Amino acid sequence: MSGKQATELSRRQLLGGGAALLIGLSLPLPGRAQAAGSGPFAPNAFLRIGDDDRVTILSKHIEFGQGAYTGLATALAEELDADWASLRVEAAPSDPAIYNNLAWGPAQGTGGSTSMANSFMQMRQAGAMARAMLLEAAAQRWSVPPSALTVSRGTISHAASGRAARFGELTAEAATLPAPAEVSLKTPADFTLIGKGVPRVDTPGKLDGSAIYGLDIRRPGMLTAVLARPPLFGATLKGFRDTAARAVPGVTDVVETPRGVAVLGRNFWAAKTGRDALELDWDLRQAETRGDDELATQFQALAERPGLPARREGDIEAALAGAATSVAATYVLPFLAHTPMEPLNCLIELGADGCDLWLGSQIQTIDHTAAAGILGLPFEKVRLHTLLAGGSFGRRGTGDGDVASEAAFIVKAIDGRAPVKVVWTREDDVRGGRYRGLFVHRLSGGLGADGRIAVWRQRVVGQSLAAGSFLEPYLVHDGIDASSVEGAAGLPYAVPHVAVELHTVTLPITTLWWRSGGNSHTAFAVESFIDELAHAAGADPLAFRLAHLDASSRQVRALRRAAELAGWNTPLPEGRARGLAVHETFGTVVAEVAEISRHPDGGPKVERVTCAVDCGLAVNPDIVRAQIEGAVGYGLGALLHEEITLEGGRVQQSNFHDYPPLRMAEMPAVTVDILPSDAPPSGIGEAGTPPILAAVANAWFALTGERVRRLPFHRQAADI
Repeated sequence: MSGKQATELSRRQLLGGGAALLIGLSLPLPGRAQAAGSGPFAPNAFLRIGDDDRVTILSKHIEFGQGAYTGLATALAEELDADWASLRVEAAPSDPAIYNNLAWGPAQGTGGSTSMANSFMQMRQAGAMARAMLLEAAAQRWSVPPSALTVSRGTISHAASGRAARFGELTAEAATLPAPAEVSLKTPADFTLIGKGVPRVDTPGKLDGSAIYGLDIRRPGMLTAVLARPPLFGATLKGFRDTAARAVPGVTDVVETPRGVAVLGRNFWAAKTGRDALELDWDLRQAETRGDDELATQFQALAERPGLPARREGDIEAALAGAATSVAATYVLPFLAHTPMEPLNCLIELGADGCDLWLGSQIQTIDHTAAAGILGLPFEKVRLHTLLAGGSFGRRGTGDGDVASEAAFIVKAIDGRAPVKVVWTREDDVRGGRYRGLFVHRLSGGLGADGRIAVWRQRVVGQSLAAGSFLEPYLVHDGIDASSVEGAAGLPYAVPHVAVELHTVTLPITTLWWRSGGNSHTAFAVESFIDELAHAAGADPLAFRLAHLDASSRQVRALRRAAELAGWNTPLPEGRARGLAVHETFGTVVAEVAEISRHPDGGPKVERVTCAVDCGLAVNPDIVRAQIEGAVGYGLGALLHEEITLEGGRVQQSNFHDYPPLRMAEMPAVTVDILPSDAPPSGIGEAGTPPILAAVANAWFALTGERVRRLPFHRQAADI
């Protein structure tokens, strides 16, 4: 079965319209035959049950704060009827043949808010399979039919005889049974865990300090490596002098790698001090030496010319010429860093039987393959251990496995004589990492005499995220990177003449998907321009949107609910205003209403944000709310403060003091309403970020009459 077929199958099978499902295990549920007495009961690749009743769930998706471990455990435990207190979750091994992401094909990894969307049914089936085998084991022991038994919180009972057995008491017998060819899944009416808000499985370890992150891992004799990387994007190393570096106490090695010069030390401080003492000569002939303002000017010039068509319907030029009212606007969005709280790191150790890597791996198959290739080892001789990670927002999901690759190059250079942990400082990542690219959107639109949108033309200019990555064959077609125009090409508003065009710019500046991917810039442009058209039509922004949307659409449902909760039609005190936006990100629709005032510093003070969320079935409502709240805060940081600027090609920011995230004192009150749904669960980790940018910008216009067309807020230009 192809990855696409598996994805389509999972969509069809999810929930089954609310009826009980009796399905064959055609969605991949890999596992290996288990001999009796060979260890815990392991009916498939996602579950182990010990004779001590401990239920261990293996997650193919990383946990970096988004709640994936809890959501996947909930789906499996629901069908298993496990005791939630007996559960623990571990990272699955790196094995794309078994743990591939069904949305991506033969690759294991996390991203695009796919964890629940592609694994929900798979985990439910895994739990149901184990439950059926345990029931059969109990039925055979007691010589009764399985239908006479009940299961609750890890205990199987036979009411007629009063007999009962815990899961752990039945594992040896269950392990000898064949896996069932088909299993029956619960109806939503029978759920006891899904949708009920069970406690997060990762909270206790994070509270008591027992949770293990990449930076926590140590190995005997371990060395720490810190790299000196090029000061400009596109620069290459000509030579270096390491006498001063080697003189630093604790420094053991200095090695050249394809990414720069690595200094190894017996501890981090020795390695960093040694790195800073290197004398380096760089070849800057191919380096990017322009500033971000120069690049933005170039992008704006490109936006005045036709680009490659991502969508085209109707006669655009004639419609623009014949519009009763014309509106045009250019929106500029900056380079953005990810700044996860835990700096990037990877520990690698070579041994006689292969290699081990420990890291918070977002795309295991890429990190695993990269290390194996560099070391010249077969894939199966490399063991990748996925650890908890302190945030990512896309940064750990690179197309070349940058941190794992560096670790492999360095350990190879020292012939594997010691384990090596590569550590990026935050300054390393902010100044030389991967960014959400600079994007310019030029929009031109026209209203008919009836006040409805007659024509919409949007030109997008920016770098491709997929080009050169493993996703290029899937995302780039006829020169169009789908991730550059997602959220724009799928414009949900009814417009008879629509054109979305793309200019892809090639720069040596490294870019990467940022929380919500292309939606992080397209939503701002689309929802800001809709507001501008509404103003030109003299219409209420909510009513204008509703008039251009299908009345049965999820966007309408979300907009109406968010507006109702925010009191859209009720007057506000003097000095306050509201703005709204709605956007679909990776299958989830979020409408947000922002209520703002003017901060003493002259900018917006966001007082309150009201969100209506349609994410299909909410597996854990508490996590849904937490993710939306966090996504709002993350987006507000980008709206108000964050940008990567270049002077002569050099990044000017370095850490949180000059790349400030949103502070606690700036966080507004956030209300999250989850719309009831019997649709399959969709992603929730990213969908709350895109609408907040436009919602606040639109509120600012309502308050002041000034449009926000360049981000962050303080970078507005009068001529845009």
